[in-house]
Amino acid sequence: ITCNKNTIPNDPASPFVTSGIRLGSAAGTSRGFNAADFTEIGKIIALVLKNPGDCCAVAEAKERVAKLCKAYPMYPGLDK
Repeated sequence: ITCNKNTIPNDPASPFVTSGIRLGSAAGTSRGFNAADFTEIGKIIALVLKNPGDCCAVAEAKERVAKLCKAYPMYPGLDK
């Protein structure tokens, strides 16, 4: 997942003051993630954002990300 600063439509602030973010999903799509997997990714991101500084939340997020990555290896067959 890539992330960069982005403007929000109808934001009264100057376009040079980015008030939002854009999340890119090309890497997940290339791996074969489906809609349910992207929902899981959103939930993982929300878990960490809602619990700043919580080591347990970060550990849980890492486990869930590892599970997704294992289900969709980047280069199938190379791990053998």
